[in-house]
Amino acid sequence: MNKIVSKEYLSEKVVKFVVEAPRIAKSRRAGHFVIVRVGERGERVPYTIADSDVEAGTITLVVQNVGISSGKLAALEPGDYITDVVGPLGQATEIKKYGTVICAGGGVGVAPIYPIVQAMHEAGNRVIVVLAARTKELVILEEEMRQHSDEVIIMTDDGSYGKKGLVTSGIEEVLKREQVDLCVTIGPAIMMKFVAELTRKYGVRTLASLNTIMVDGTGMCGACRVTVGGETKFVCVDGPEFDAHQVDFDEMLRRLKAN
Repeated sequence: MNKIVSKEYLSEKVVKFVVEAPRIAKSRRAGHFVIVRVGERGERVPYTIADSDVEAGTITLVVQNVGISSGKLAALEPGDYITDVVGPLGQATEIKKYGTVICAGGGVGVAPIYPIVQAMHEAGNRVIVVLAARTKELVILEEEMRQHSDEVIIMTDDGSYGKKGLVTSGIEEVLKREQVDLCVTIGPAIMMKFVAELTRKYGVRTLASLNTIMVDGTGMCGACRVTVGGETKFVCVDGPEFDAHQVDFDEMLRRLKAN
């Protein structure tokens, strides 16, 4: 069992937890995730590790309260225990000096892109962050992003903060003005699909961190399978990041809708 050290609301339904997990904190890398279970009969839910503190032995998880399982987790308080936290899982992001990197996050997808922003900046890249949300109140981790990037562009659907428009508008603003060597995008599947279509036009390599349904997280159940470059891949063990230009997003969206 893993003890909750602190809890902070980033918005009305998005909660940031700092959780005791010393072994995971020591070995995790940007892009890794964990699978969490609340209660002995609880559902196993994947969450990207948003941050870690090796000395304190903690990891940071950002949870969006959207259903029964996430609601049970979001209801926990400091001092409570999470039944299971398993990880780190998945393949870590390939971090190196690319040049100029766009990191584009939508909604709660801003949380999993944060460790990538940190790592890319530490590797010597020029990092431009594009954050997208429906309204100003739903923009999260803005100050943290500013500390680890060269520029932050904020897009809101209603124009209540930053610039009015979708995440693709913010990305294209950058693509039109300067050379970009890599784009990393995390958010709703439909958002990542359109980011991939945009960057393909500009010839910019793009990585997408996929958010398929997972059950066991070890590649055995097949629930998270996707088609990448015409081949079947399992997000939990082969991903979660893939070449966005090779992902069959239409198939992925159909599977998400079916579930």
